[in-house]
Amino acid sequence: MEKRYNSYVDHSRALYGARLQKLVIDAGFTCPNRDGKKGIGGCTYCNNDAFHPGYSTPDKTISRQIEEGIEFHKVRYPRAGRYLAYFQSYSNTYAPLDRLKELYSQALEHPAIEGIVIGTRPDCIDPQKLDYLAGLRDSGKVVILEYGIESCYDRTLLRINRGHDFECARRAVEETAQRGLEVGAHFILGLPGESREM
Repeated sequence: MEKRYNSYVDHSRALYGARLQKLVIDAGFTCPNRDGKKGIGGCTYCNNDAFHPGYSTPDKTISRQIEEGIEFHKVRYPRAGRYLAYFQSYSNTYAPLDRLKELYSQALEHPAIEGIVIGTRPDCIDPQKLDYLAGLRDSGKVVILEYGIESCYDRTLLRINRGHDFECARRAVEETAQRGLEVGAHFILGLPGESREM
């Protein structure tokens, strides 16, 4: 029977022996739904400033964001002593692989960082990037991918200007899981036009 956890903290302790606190990193990524490749302006709800801590801005180095993030979280979570660099803003695999390696390495070189969490879109991942991330995991780093899927209804995805369909999301999750990488999905329940039953 599958083990169920009451919280992220319980899950983290069971897998890694300790709470791993996420430190939000803004590495200056953009999104194909903002830069004109698929659209302009992003999805209808796009506003990263709404959930972004003040220490995390792309004008600071990744190392500085980590240091300030640790200081920030010492107040909120004084028992947290191990950290994950959480590449959160926009689509954090939307760059050539060499650039991703450079940015992720900057975070992983910090002595307090156990691994990375990467927030991205399912249409911004490919087998080469997944193979690289699986290699990081095999080297002993924690690697988690979080896909913004938002809805399983193509009609809703079109309405919110998402720029991909649900099949794309399903494929990304399956290819990630096939490599043994931890994978999560973000959904927004009850988007405009969706019924309670949906």
